[in-house]
Amino acid sequence: MTEDESELPSRRRRSPWGVLAMVMLSGLAMMRNGAGTEDGPPQPTAAAAVAVRADQLPANPPTPAAGMEVLEHSSVQRIRIPAINVDAPVMTVGLDAQGWIEAPPPQERNLAGWYLNGISPGQKGSSVIVGHVDNAQGPAVFYGLGSLKPGQQVEVQRYDGRTAVFEVYGVEVFSKDAFPGSRVYGDTGHPELRVITCGGGYSKAKGYDGNVVVFARMVTTR
Repeated sequence: MTEDESELPSRRRRSPWGVLAMVMLSGLAMMRNGAGTEDGPPQPTAAAAVAVRADQLPANPPTPAAGMEVLEHSSVQRIRIPAINVDAPVMTVGLDAQGWIEAPPPQERNLAGWYLNGISPGQKGSSVIVGHVDNAQGPAVFYGLGSLKPGQQVEVQRYDGRTAVFEVYGVEVFSKDAFPGSRVYGDTGHPELRVITCGGGYSKAKGYDGNVVVFARMVTTR
């Protein structure tokens, strides 16, 4: 992902991105979050303070297991998404010199990034994990992300030895021109996860024009 190619971004639609759109895409793309400017959405740390109305979220979020505990803060070690054969280490990422959220090094095809200054997976609020859809050599860690379906699970292994298990309840594509930062990053009152990669249309000159966002809610821990 290059700096030009993926300002986080609302062309809003559901689409099986893992197979459909990605076959024709090549090059690099990078996750970027604007800090409340015209160039992008609010940073996760700012937007996370906003409460999200239920009608702004995808339909039918899952019900957590009875008595499920909310976890304390911990760094992230690994992400697994069995439905699309993802099993990848996770590094911490921060902001670059321009104030955009960093992505993992583009040459690392099987590596995801957790936004260090945001919510930890398993805490109340929406945590954010990002990764490349492809790089110059071909598909990367989140190439199949858009093909996820409601009911499938994302497992996040933490450095405290706990694993937070999230259930997908929505997959959407947002254009970089109208990315709904508060809706994506805001507080639903539950431990949530957003997994984000590049998507939408692609051109060699401008890169990807949007992002695939997976909405998931924690349903159990182990």
